[in-house]
Amino acid sequence: MTNTQASQTSHGNLRYERGLAKLQEIDGEGGVKVVESLADIAPDFARLLIEFPFGDVYSRPGLDLRSREIAVVAALTAMGNAAPQLKVHIQGALNVGVTRTEVIEIIMQMAVYAGFPAALNGISAAREVFAADDKKSAQSLAEPRALAEEAI
Repeated sequence: MTNTQASQTSHGNLRYERGLAKLQEIDGEGGVKVVESLADIAPDFARLLIEFPFGDVYSRPGLDLRSREIAVVAALTAMGNAAPQLKVHIQGALNVGVTRTEVIEIIMQMAVYAGFPAALNGISAAREVFAADDKKSAQSLAEPRALAEEAI
């Protein structure tokens, strides 16, 4: 291996490690599942997905994660054709401190620039994310109760 190849490999690994850490900080399990789903068919794409957006862009100092996720939810809503990605980033926005009310307001704002159909699709995606989040929260609350009841 030449010095240039070693440097690229080392640099690539740092980008990947930084990106994976940032992805986990934002999306937790959800983001990792997306990457894992690509491993058998497009592992290079999965690596690029970690290195570029999360290792390079999300890791920049100019904006906090909350602001970045607000921008991503707005952009994906405006696109109108990226529901799976929008759902992941709505959850990511919630994970980094954006409230449900703010998510809905962001999506409603996009109706002005991207049209009502895109905003309606975004609201539908938000509804699904909120419902899944509520279900997960209810299960988390029920587990300690069930354990306490078993102990009695």
